[in-house]
Amino acid sequence: MSRPVLQVIAASTRPGRKGLAVARWIQRQAESHGGFDVELVDLAEVGLPVFDEPNHPRLQQYTQQHTRDWSATVARADAFVFVTPEYNHSLPGSLKNALDFLSVEWADKAAGIVSYGGVSAGLRAATALKPVLAALRTVPVVEAVSIPFFAQFLDEDDEFVPNAELEVGAKAMLGEIERLTGALRTLRAA
Repeated sequence: MSRPVLQVIAASTRPGRKGLAVARWIQRQAESHGGFDVELVDLAEVGLPVFDEPNHPRLQQYTQQHTRDWSATVARADAFVFVTPEYNHSLPGSLKNALDFLSVEWADKAAGIVSYGGVSAGLRAATALKPVLAALRTVPVVEAVSIPFFAQFLDEDDEFVPNAELEVGAKAMLGEIERLTGALRTLRAA
């Protein structure tokens, strides 16, 4: 059996964003973990418009090429890590919109959440994301990475340089995603 595909989804799409550095760090952590084939999925590059399909996503009767392309991307994943900032005490609209485009493709897959922000460490975004994932039958792991005042971890080249605690948290989250992914893969195959 091939290694599971883990997609690291960078949620911020705004110009000047710094969250892509956090997503690249998680990508490197996941690659060094060794349990996954890792893909970085940048929602700014995906470029979805505001949800524009006439049919409910659970039917998978997509009329737009961008939706078919997004469906194929998400369908090939076995697990996800959502890297999200906190906007106005919630998740960014770009992430909610990307989730809303699909239904079946998200189901029965494990997910980790890496949130970042100021004093809140993006925890309100993570809290808002969990019921959305549950509605899509995506299984968020308890282990997570919450990064307070994340700009302190950016070097002069805007590379993310974590402390030891963040690295330990990432390893724990990835280990739990790997553990659940095997069981959920079996469930999806049934």
